[in-house]
Amino acid sequence: MSNSNQYSEGKRIAFVLFDRFSMIAFSSVIEPLRLANRLLGSEYYVWSTYSIDGNPVCASNGVSVGADYSISDLGDADVTLLCSGIDVERLPLSAELGKRLRKLNAMGRTYGAVCTGAYLLARYNLLDGRRCTIHWENLRSLAEEFPDIEVSQDIFTIDRNCITSAGGMAALDMMLRLIAIQHGAALAHDIAEVSLYQNIRTGESVQRHDAEARTGIANIKILDAVRIMDLHIEDPLSCQQLALTVNLSPRQLERLFRRHFNCTPGQYYLRLRLETARDLLRRTGRPVLDVAIACGFASTSHFTKCYRERYGCTPTEERRTYQWGAVPEPVQDMAQPAVI
Repeated sequence: MSNSNQYSEGKRIAFVLFDRFSMIAFSSVIEPLRLANRLLGSEYYVWSTYSIDGNPVCASNGVSVGADYSISDLGDADVTLLCSGIDVERLPLSAELGKRLRKLNAMGRTYGAVCTGAYLLARYNLLDGRRCTIHWENLRSLAEEFPDIEVSQDIFTIDRNCITSAGGMAALDMMLRLIAIQHGAALAHDIAEVSLYQNIRTGESVQRHDAEARTGIANIKILDAVRIMDLHIEDPLSCQQLALTVNLSPRQLERLFRRHFNCTPGQYYLRLRLETARDLLRRTGRPVLDVAIACGFASTSHFTKCYRERYGCTPTEERRTYQWGAVPEPVQDMAQPAVI
């Protein structure tokens, strides 16, 4: 924990760490604060770490990080950030943490999350009426499970007193933005330069590499077809419709897919839909029928048949391996002043 005789004049940051949190995201939010203090020549930012019970927390990379306090000690920090990582959906909810977060919100304090932490905020009913983001692997499942929340694909969002980051290096961009708000862009750029970070990104930057970088394919027609498939998971298009949208004949489109993916467009499309379904089964508690419909299947029986052929188990069997924590009762959203 960082100490300072200027404690009351600076900003107090609370980091709440959860089991298997993302170390890269945590480092990316805490290191800019350390560097800001170094360049300012004062301990303007003071931070503490918290865990549910005050015990050390193991990150997803196996490194254990000590907690300064338990959440029962969580006070009125200027900024409180939840740091989580993989399997966030399986984390049990803490009524005590939910109560303290709602109190911070009511006090006008800034709160938020990095990496997958937005999912926890959603379960605590702290994202209602707000725009947020989350790591791209969790985007679709968060939007499906919480349809009233505006889920963005941006690398970070700032909506009044709620801040969220998609994790990884995006957390660094978010913190540099907050530091710039406090001390000006020059300090943020100095921190980036010391960190050997070349280009500070805006929140609106995209999370994922484009389809060409992900697939290693440069053919524009096939890349357009893949993008269109991804946009039409719930309402899948026919091969003829796909071919029409990319100005090819169905036969030409099939030849391209066989050459690049060794399968037909229909087989590739089905694989995308089943991958989405598997993600929703693992990350949400939605009924199997709802998952089937969200992935473009007209019936549970057809969905189950395709799923078993692809993964060797039924959707219900897939779901059985996951335990779901209780979701807290809805609460009234509170006031929302500007962030730090």
